[in-house]
Amino acid sequence: MWLREELARIREDLAAAEPRGPRDTRGARQLRAHCLAFCSALSRHHTDEDDGTFPALAARHPGLRPVLELLRQDHEVVSGILRSVEDLLANADAAGLPGVLRELDGLSALLESHFTYEEKRIVTALNAPAAPDRDDGRLTWSRSRAAATAASGRPPRAVPRSPS
Repeated sequence: MWLREELARIREDLAAAEPRGPRDTRGARQLRAHCLAFCSALSRHHTDEDDGTFPALAARHPGLRPVLELLRQDHEVVSGILRSVEDLLANADAAGLPGVLRELDGLSALLESHFTYEEKRIVTALNAPAAPDRDDGRLTWSRSRAAATAASGRPPRAVPRSPS
């Protein structure tokens, strides 16, 4: 998962960062921008899950609701850590980066556990095909095609009907 790889890269960069003096702000600014971009991407990922993926999964697989609630709770803890990282970065120069690294070390441990749990508990449900509608699929396909055609602005094409 790219989030794991990106967090590992940021942690490596922070661990390798050595201040060259109190005025060494270029490297700190680059690391700050990288960390903030990661924090934003992770926040969006969790917001998308909380607002879209998890409600859809809960509707299709009601037995997963307790699992999804635990994952949402993890998201809240992660959000708190991300706020701490952002606060530290707002005031950090190169000498303040070790505090950011400590927060990211904790975040990394939490996310590793979170992602492993998520993969074990919900990936099968995520990859399962949606339950078919009550019709034989032709009506659903027809509605989907009509919606896609309307969105494209193109006139509908005639589709040959198969004999029933």
